[in-house]
Amino acid sequence: MADVISSQKRSEVMSHIRSHGNKDTELSLIRFFRKYHVCGWRRHWPLVGKPDFVFPLRRLAIFVDGCFWHGCFKHSRLPRSNQRYWRQKLFRNKARDRKVSRVLPTKGWHVLRIWEHELARANEVRLLHRILQKSRSGGF
Repeated sequence: MADVISSQKRSEVMSHIRSHGNKDTELSLIRFFRKYHVCGWRRHWPLVGKPDFVFPLRRLAIFVDGCFWHGCFKHSRLPRSNQRYWRQKLFRNKARDRKVSRVLPTKGWHVLRIWEHELARANEVRLLHRILQKSRSGGF
């Protein structure tokens, strides 16, 4: 099925998607942190790859990856129009993610990547366990 809006309108819509403050990802994780009293996190920390959240004392960088933009193996689907562009775009995004996940540990940081779909209420206990486990001390 062809796109129902013009390419100019699609471009305008896509330009309004922010890389920070996304309600489905970052803001959901903030609510999660507050609900479970997870403290010590900071945002906009000047670190390679621009992690969404950083726990400086634990040297933990958390990236919240949107299923579409980071090519989730469960939920990512290529748009039907301009597939070559989107295939290349998602390939570059995944390559950047892999590079950042390799570089940060060489600088003494732990990296945790959380998929957008992992923020569902049904996954909260497992997600809390992953965060605590990655922090290495077992608690905040």
